[in-house]
Amino acid sequence: MRVVKKHSVTLTEDFKKSILHWAQQFDEVIWLDSNHHQQDHSKYKAILAVDAFTAVKTDEFKAFEKLEEYQAKTNDWLFGYLTYDIKNDVERLSSNNFDGLHFPDLYFFQPKKVFLFTENEVEIQYLNFVDDEIEADWQEITHLSKNLHYFEPDRLCETKGPKNLTKENENNPIKIHLRTSKDSYFEKINTMLQHIHKGDIYEANFCQEFYSENISIDAVKTYLHLNDISKSPFATYLKLGGFYSFSASPERYIKKTGNKVISQPIKGTAKRHLNKVEDAQLKSDLQKDTKERSENIMITDLVRNDLSRFAVKGSVKVEELCKVYTFEQVHQMISTISCEVEESISPVSILKKTFPMGSMTGAPKISAMKIIEKLEDAKRGLYSGTIGYFTPSGDFDFNVIIRSILYNSENKYVSFSVGGAITAKSIPEKEYEECLLKAKAMREVLES
Repeated sequence: MRVVKKHSVTLTEDFKKSILHWAQQFDEVIWLDSNHHQQDHSKYKAILAVDAFTAVKTDEFKAFEKLEEYQAKTNDWLFGYLTYDIKNDVERLSSNNFDGLHFPDLYFFQPKKVFLFTENEVEIQYLNFVDDEIEADWQEITHLSKNLHYFEPDRLCETKGPKNLTKENENNPIKIHLRTSKDSYFEKINTMLQHIHKGDIYEANFCQEFYSENISIDAVKTYLHLNDISKSPFATYLKLGGFYSFSASPERYIKKTGNKVISQPIKGTAKRHLNKVEDAQLKSDLQKDTKERSENIMITDLVRNDLSRFAVKGSVKVEELCKVYTFEQVHQMISTISCEVEESISPVSILKKTFPMGSMTGAPKISAMKIIEKLEDAKRGLYSGTIGYFTPSGDFDFNVIIRSILYNSENKYVSFSVGGAITAKSIPEKEYEECLLKAKAMREVLES
C-alpha cells in the first residue's frame, strides 16, 4: 500500500537539479523528463523513482518470463530497462560482439519513493511509509531548490559511491575512440547494401560505437550537460548501482494507457541551422525527401504488423505519418501508430511481441537483426534498448535509448553509439555524415 500526498510546485530547471541532487543518496535512481515538450500522449512532465524495495535483474534467458512474473506479482510501480539483446529471448538469435559495459540484460526495481510531476503539482507516493517521511524529504528538496545558488557546482553534483568526478580527468582529457574505423564502416555499409539488392532485407539500422576506457566521470554533471544541449522529450537519468545511462532520447518506443497502445518510431533526420530561414528550408526538405520518407514508411509498416499480433481486429491505425518535429540538435520524422487491446493481454506480452523496436532493427525484422549482428563490432546492450516504467494498473511507457551516454563506473568504461537506417537509396558517405551529426552532442559533453 502506498501513501499519497500532493504539493504545488513549479518544475523549473533549478528545481530539477535540486531533486536530482537529492536523489543521489540512493543506489537506484530513474529520472524521466519531458523537458516541457507538448505531447498528445503524455500525462506527466517528469517522474522520479528512487530506492529499491524489490528488484529483478537477469540475463537474456527467459527474461520476459521473469519480468512477466515479477510485474504480475508486484502489481506496483516498476522502473527499469531492457537491453537490445533481450531479442535473443524473443527469437533464435545471439549477441557475441565485444561488450565493454557489461550491463545486466534486464533490470527493474520497485521503488519505495515515486514523484509524479504534472504542470503545477507533484504527487508523491511512498511505500512502507514512515510518519512525516514524505514531508521531511519534501522540505529537504525544496530547501535545496531555494538555496541552490549557495552550493558550489561540484558539490551540487556529487554522487554517492566512488568519486566519479571529472577533476580526475583534468590532466588526462577524455579521448574518444571509434570501435569501427571509417574505412571499415564503408565496407560494412556496402555489404549491407548487397543484402538489400539481393532482397534479403529492405532496410536495416546499422550502428557503431564510440568509447573511452579507464576514465571516471561525474554522473549528474554529465547528464545535466547533455540535457542542456538537447532538451529532448524522453530524457533519462538512470543509476542502478554502478550502471548509468544519460539519455537525450527524442523517441518513444511504446506506451499503453487503458486499452490503447501507441508506438512512435523515428526515421528521417536533418541537421538544424542557426539561420531561421535556412533552418525552415532544411525542415521542409526533410518532409519532402523521398529516401527519408521511404525509411519511415517501411518502419511504420513493420510497427503496424507488430501491433496487429495482439490488437483488437481492425483497430490498428496510423494517426500521423512522417510528421517532422524539431529538436535542439536535429529535425526528425516521426509516425504515430495506435491500436486497441483486450484486457486479457498482459503488459509484458505486448513488449515481447514488439521487441526490439522496428526503428532500431529493420525489415524484415529477424533477417535484419541477423545481418546487424554479423556486421556490427560492438554488443549494443542498453543502446537501442529501452528505459521506462509500469504503473500499478498495468499501463506503461518506454522510450528508445538513442542519443545516450552509457557508463559503467566500476569498469571505468564510457560508451555511446549512433546509427542510421540503410536502404537501397543509401549513400555511404551521407550515412556516415548523419552518424557524426547524431554523435555531436554526446561527444561534446564528454570532451568538454
